[in-house]
Amino acid sequence: MQFRATVISNVEVSPGYFRMRLTAPGAAAVSAPGQFLMVKVRDAIDPLLRRPFGIFDAGTFESEYAEVGRQTFLEILYKVVGKGTMVLANLPHGAHLDILGPLGKGFVFGEPAGEKILVGGGVGLAPLYYLARELVKTSRVHLFAGGRTREDILCITEFERLGVETYVSTDDGTLGARGLVTEVMERYVTDNPSGKGIFACGPFPMLKAVSLIAERHRIPCQVSLEAYMACGVGACLGCVLKGRSHAEETPDYRCVCKDGPVFDSTELLWD
Repeated sequence: MQFRATVISNVEVSPGYFRMRLTAPGAAAVSAPGQFLMVKVRDAIDPLLRRPFGIFDAGTFESEYAEVGRQTFLEILYKVVGKGTMVLANLPHGAHLDILGPLGKGFVFGEPAGEKILVGGGVGLAPLYYLARELVKTSRVHLFAGGRTREDILCITEFERLGVETYVSTDDGTLGARGLVTEVMERYVTDNPSGKGIFACGPFPMLKAVSLIAERHRIPCQVSLEAYMACGVGACLGCVLKGRSHAEETPDYRCVCKDGPVFDSTELLWD
């Protein structure tokens, strides 16, 4: 659906990273973990295209105005990397945004019950929080969060409040273990071969490594891909990637926005 949202809060949670809460009349009730929003950052031609953001959280809150009562909200987690996100970072409480969503296919979860493993890097943690809220209802959940430095490790306290057991790693060793998050995750999986599902979101090289680890240990794995998008609905074909059966004679392309952003890791041609 297309709707006009109001900014409730827009807080810097780490240098360059922001968490924004928006009113979402009707949209929050139909959203699912892993879906995303296409946000028009301002009512002007520049920037022209909407920006895609994974849904960090959804729910209800009590309005500051008694006559309004409870309202539904959606949250996004984003990093300032260019003109569009810079505009978002400067939006005050009460500003309005034109939004299209929720869009895409989210995570499939539920069966089989058992230990679940989440792997995220940077803003890749965004859809994993919403997912963790659902998984902890029936499963024991472990989060492996990675980043280049401690400033790239986001909202860990929020995961811990859900009861998620967290493991942190940074490339420079400024927080948690030193090294790649996939290395930490694989050591855990090797020592604890009881995982019933892996869910990951982050940079493509990280997702490829997670997919290979899941394949080696025979654990079902779902990945949420990040991609540049122009439309968000599969019309522009600007976010295509190759499926597992792709060949010159029989092309197999998938749209991240329409066919994803969540895929079973075995569906994709990682090479």
